[in-house]
Amino acid sequence: MRGIAALAPKEPAGLTGMAERETAQAWITVVVLMIVATLNFVDRQILSVLVEPIRADLHFSDSQFGLLTGLAFSLFYAMFGIPVAMLADRVSRVKVVAVACAVWSLFTALTGFTRTFAAMAAVRFGIGVGEAGGTAPSLSLLADRIPPERRAFVFGLYNTNGPIGVFAGAAFGGWAAGTIGWQRAFMVLGVIGLVMAPMLLLLVREPRRGHYDGAAAAAAPLFRVTLANMARDPAMRLLCIASGLSSFVSYGMLNWIPAYLMRVQHMPIAAVATWFAPAAGLTMGTGMVAGGWLVSRTIHKSPRGYALVPAFATALLVPLFAAALFVDGWALSLALMLVPMTCCIVFVPPSLVLVQQLGPPSARATTTAALLLMYNIVGLGLGPLMVGALSDLLHPALGIESLRFALVGLLAVGVVAMLAQLALARRLERLALV
Repeated sequence: MRGIAALAPKEPAGLTGMAERETAQAWITVVVLMIVATLNFVDRQILSVLVEPIRADLHFSDSQFGLLTGLAFSLFYAMFGIPVAMLADRVSRVKVVAVACAVWSLFTALTGFTRTFAAMAAVRFGIGVGEAGGTAPSLSLLADRIPPERRAFVFGLYNTNGPIGVFAGAAFGGWAAGTIGWQRAFMVLGVIGLVMAPMLLLLVREPRRGHYDGAAAAAAPLFRVTLANMARDPAMRLLCIASGLSSFVSYGMLNWIPAYLMRVQHMPIAAVATWFAPAAGLTMGTGMVAGGWLVSRTIHKSPRGYALVPAFATALLVPLFAAALFVDGWALSLALMLVPMTCCIVFVPPSLVLVQQLGPPSARATTTAALLLMYNIVGLGLGPLMVGALSDLLHPALGIESLRFALVGLLAVGVVAMLAQLALARRLERLALV
C-alpha cells in the first residue's frame, strides 16, 4: 500500500516520533478490529455451514433454519444496534466493542449445548445482542484513525473480515462436522472470542472524534435528531434502500449456497472445507478490496462512484448466478458462482464509507447503525428467511430441487437493487464528497 504514513495525523517536523506512534496505532487498530470482526462473522455464519449436520441431528426444517440464520439473529441485532451505537457515540468505543465481543462469544459457546429449536433461537438472540455492539462502533473508530481520502480502501480492507470469516467458518465447520462434531465447534469458537475481548482493551486506544474532519469534539445529537436528519436527506434514503436490497441478495446467497451445493449438487461435506471455503474467502475478499479500491479511484472524478461500482457489480451478478444454479455437478456450479460471490459483496465498503461522509462526525456510530439496520432487517433477516420459506413451499412439488428455485427468487431482488444503486448515483452527482 502506498503512503502508510498517511494514516497518521500530520505532525510538525519536530514530532516525528509521535507521528510514528500514531501510524503504528492506526495499523494496530485496523488489524485488531479486523480480527475481532472476523470472529464476529465466523460466529454468525458457521450455523449456515453446519445446516446439514444439524438438520440430520435435530431435524429442523428449512424455514426454521431461515429463521435461525436470519431473523432470529438480525431481529435482536437490530433492536440493540441503535441503542449500543448511541452509547458508543458517548463513551469509549473500545470498551463497547470489547464487551460486545465477550457477550456474543459467550452465546456462541452456549450454542453447542442446545438440543431444541427454541433453545437455539434463544442463543441466536444472544449472539445478535452481542454483535450489535461490534460493527458500528468499530467503523466509527476507524473513521477517526483514517483520513477521508483513504477510507474507502481501508474500510474495504477491514471488511475482508467477512470473506476471511466465511473461509475460516467453512473450513473449520467442514473439519469440525466430521471430527469433533458441530456442538464442540461452537464451544471452541466461543472460547476464542472470550480470550480476544480483553486483548482488544490492551492493544487499541480511543481516538479523538472528528480527528480528520476538521471537527471539534461535539456532543452526540439525540437519536431522533440523527434519524430526522437522515430521513430528510434524499441521498441517505436511497443509500439505505439500495444497501438493504443488496444485502438481501448477498445474505440470501451466502447463507444458502453451502446447503444448496451439498443437498442439490451432492457436494460431500469434506469438499466444503477443501473447495468451498477457499473459493468463498478468495472471491469475497476480492470483492471487498476491489470494491474499496475501485471506489477510491472513481470518486475523485465523481461521487457517483460510490453507487456506480456496486451497480455494475450487481449487473454482473444476476445473469452469472442464474447460470450457476442451472448446471449439473457441484464443481461446475461452484466455478460459475465465483464471480457472483465476488460481486455480491462489492456494495459494502462504499456504502459504509458514504454513510460516514453524509453523517456528522459526532454521530458516526449511530448513523452507521441505522444503515446496518437495513443490512440486518431487510438483508440478513428477510433474505435467508425468504429462501428457506420458499424452499419449504416448493418442496412437495419439487423435492430437493426446491432449494434451487428458491434461490432463483433472489435474482428479481438483485435487479431492483441495481435500479436503486443507479438512482443513488444520480443523486450523488449533485453533492461535493471526497
